[in-house]
Amino acid sequence: MARTTPPRPVDVEALFPALAAHRRTATRLHPRQGAPTAEESSIAGPLLWPVDAPWPVCTAVHPKGRGHLLSDVRLRRRIHAGARGREYTDEERLLLHGTAPGRHHPDRDAVHPLPLLAVAQLYTRDVPDLDGPRGHDLLQVFWCPFEVHGTDRTIDVVLRWRRSGDVGAVLTPQPEPPVAGREECVPTACDLHPEQVVEHEYLGLLGEDLQHEIAEWEEGLLDGDDDEDGTRASAPASYATYEEYEAAMAAARAEEPEEVDYMSDLSIAPGWKVGGYASWHLTDPAPVDCSRCGTAMPPLLTVDAQEYDGASRSWLPVQDGADDPGVVDPVGVHLGRGLMRIHTCPADPAHPHRLSFQ
Repeated sequence: MARTTPPRPVDVEALFPALAAHRRTATRLHPRQGAPTAEESSIAGPLLWPVDAPWPVCTAVHPKGRGHLLSDVRLRRRIHAGARGREYTDEERLLLHGTAPGRHHPDRDAVHPLPLLAVAQLYTRDVPDLDGPRGHDLLQVFWCPFEVHGTDRTIDVVLRWRRSGDVGAVLTPQPEPPVAGREECVPTACDLHPEQVVEHEYLGLLGEDLQHEIAEWEEGLLDGDDDEDGTRASAPASYATYEEYEAAMAAARAEEPEEVDYMSDLSIAPGWKVGGYASWHLTDPAPVDCSRCGTAMPPLLTVDAQEYDGASRSWLPVQDGADDPGVVDPVGVHLGRGLMRIHTCPADPAHPHRLSFQ
């Protein structure tokens, strides 16, 4: 099923024409739990990986045998999903009790190479904002599911670009690490429903005059809501039927949307996506420049803990229910404080990528 983001509550470029210089497209991936194949774009699905190509491994020295068994993580998620709306059975409680983290592979020492976890596979035919090396139409994303790498002590991400037409026989079964440091580092297999949308740059990176204009507009909306509430309280309108009342309220909402603000509704889409802008809602904006050539690096892939939250509800696709856990958090990944971005160099995608977190 295709996913369709509702139109933005207002035409923000009509209100602020200067924002036309701060627009960019992004492809929302809309992951939903499924059973993808190697010929499809997916999260945590099988990869179109050549049978004769070495699988990426982590060679960093860190504990690799203690944590959460991937099989246990998947079992717990199946049990929780199956028990929604009812009590757990005794058998389910017993199974959950037996999936605790521990030292499951004492033979796997800190220097033992660890197969990386296949996280995403994206075809350019599906994702219009996917921009990589010339002639390559497939991006494959891996990471080591232990947050111990580098000075920031996080996961280690590996990107592989390839030409899908060059792949002959596909490797099966495919390697994976048996253990993850945290279960939130393990994505659930998801089909993708890509959709291209328009974003506008993070508020704090706009010019001061434009920021001031937007702030004044938002304050005016709040003042208008206060005046409207006062009018309703002092002089309530009279309607012959409930249908007339509903029609009047719908017309009022269409004339001047309520509870709209730039950051939540008009700027940056939530959820897993390719391209678009970076949000800096938890920290001050920080430059992400290429370590090799100094070029500013936009986000390639954004990994988000949620598809939407209370502040970004207007981005919920029209096909989805707002209270469905399979829509709110389909992937089960939570990195940093909920959001991780992989940045690549637009001058040369072969230059080292960088990560940023929110």
